[in-house]
Amino acid sequence: MSKLLVKADKSHGRVAHVTPESAGWTYVGFDLHRLKPGETASGKTDNREICLVFVTGKGKAKAGGKDLGLLGERMSPFEGKPWSVYVPQGSDWSVIADTELELAVCSAPGLGGGLPVRVIGPDDLGQEVRGKGTNTRYVTNILPEGQPADSLLVVEVITPGGHTSSYPPHKHDRDNLPAESYLEETYYHRLNPPQGFAFQRVYTDADKSGHRALDEAMAIEDGDVVLVPEGYHPCAACHGYDLYYLNVMAGPKRTWKFHNAPEHEWLMKA
Repeated sequence: MSKLLVKADKSHGRVAHVTPESAGWTYVGFDLHRLKPGETASGKTDNREICLVFVTGKGKAKAGGKDLGLLGERMSPFEGKPWSVYVPQGSDWSVIADTELELAVCSAPGLGGGLPVRVIGPDDLGQEVRGKGTNTRYVTNILPEGQPADSLLVVEVITPGGHTSSYPPHKHDRDNLPAESYLEETYYHRLNPPQGFAFQRVYTDADKSGHRALDEAMAIEDGDVVLVPEGYHPCAACHGYDLYYLNVMAGPKRTWKFHNAPEHEWLMKA
């Protein structure tokens, strides 16, 4: 199995756990909690900031000493927009599940920005359609660079069955602004119906001999997490199965500037 593929546990509790140490990188962390009604997920941010994303279900949230009430409404990631909570460094947080709950904990370094805890409701989220034809996908911006945070960028995407996304292939693995930013990235994948599968390839440019330092192609099942430490990272959803993914990105500068694979850039104009 690819070292970039993290298989989520099918039980309850914390079912996926990615840290900078386990991923072999510097910035991004990702946990996924699957809770039954009455169960709790909690933690301390320490020197990191987090974004709690209610992927599905409802729960009572507290953060930074504030009672945030009952959050969440959708029961499927393929319907509507999520509720989320931004929690700065140096804070405690907890969520008690009111229904079956899938809670993503997205994290990155805090930079002492002094930002407050805030609830990010569905009405706060911008949505956009990207691509054309079988490259069409639907994007919900949860924590884009235009909204306050120290390091985190968080977005979710729905790719209809038979379509591609993160395509034409692009990368963001060089700190070379304004042309390209360095951002580590995780993909948390869901399939509808859940017995389906999709594909993701993570690969770097070839050298003069045709060798690629990284070239991994993965079959993605419902609940999988894919790590993108560098390189291009397109996805393909198979016919009959819609693909959802939650992206978490972070790097030395909080901006998303990507570089398209030159051999496929003609698709942008087609």
